[in-house]
Amino acid sequence: MTRAGMVWAAVATALAVMVLLIVFILQNQDYVQVRFFGLEGAVPLGIALFIAAVGGGILVAVAGAARIIQLRAAAHRRKVLAQRAR
Repeated sequence: MTRAGMVWAAVATALAVMVLLIVFILQNQDYVQVRFFGLEGAVPLGIALFIAAVGGGILVAVAGAARIIQLRAAAHRRKVLAQRAR
């Protein structure tokens, strides 16, 4: 598969997921009571779940980025020590 084909497939998949997400949100419009750190309000269930999923994704991305930075720093230290040993 070419790069253009892979990009097209990724875009088509993303659009399909977005359509499914829109359908999910539209089908879950019942309001629910939400409380968070003293804040309180009513939001549609679909939106509340979407916000929770995005928040979870952000936490995973931050943890992954921290691990990548940690691994790169360790690799850099090993490279510097190997050069000094020569």
